[in-house]
Amino acid sequence: MARGKKYRNALASFDRDRAYSWEEGIKILKGFPAYNCDPTIELSYNLGIDGRQADQALRGTVMLPHGTGKELRVLVITQGPLVQEAQDAGADFVGGADMAEKIQGGWLDFDLVIASPDMMGQVGKLGRILGPRGLMPNPKTGTVTREVAQAVREAKAGRIEYRADSKSGNNAQGPIGRLSFADQALIENAQAFTDAILRAKPAAAKGQYIRKLVLSSAIGPGIKIDRAQFAA
Repeated sequence: MARGKKYRNALASFDRDRAYSWEEGIKILKGFPAYNCDPTIELSYNLGIDGRQADQALRGTVMLPHGTGKELRVLVITQGPLVQEAQDAGADFVGGADMAEKIQGGWLDFDLVIASPDMMGQVGKLGRILGPRGLMPNPKTGTVTREVAQAVREAKAGRIEYRADSKSGNNAQGPIGRLSFADQALIENAQAFTDAILRAKPAAAKGQYIRKLVLSSAIGPGIKIDRAQFAA
């Protein structure tokens, strides 16, 4: 795949074989040639687990102290008094069976789905649509709950979901903010995400857990992060 001039210049500005500290990695990212956008900054973890085994599956959520810089469009599928609670909490779209029908008709203008347990009969029918897009509500990520107001507020405040994908070599990744964030804000978000990954280590996992950690922008090359940053 041919790379553009800005990407090639960014790649030439650092040592790809070296692992850097958080501070160094973010400084390198911010020194890349400028784009006409404010790209998302991401962390990607290569993990020493076997995600095909049920006792080594990894999935969860983490609250980023400084948010992601992205305004999530949150859909809540519920009924009864929880409809008003979700609306008051700031959900962008709220409904019941009508929303499920709308999704079956091709509507996908949302970034996160939260559902109350009593609606999972309806939501379960959407598995083939929502599942491949990573939008299917799941109790493990707090998106199947009767506490819909709390779930909406947390999502809006910067809660992100992560999961290790065995098909991609047991990698987990997620956003930690925008390039325009202050360096310290990105560092604190990165540390919070990494702490969550470490706490979620499956008991059955053997050997080195985080094998590789890469910091990148959505449109630039990845920078290796030194394991000494989180070994403790």
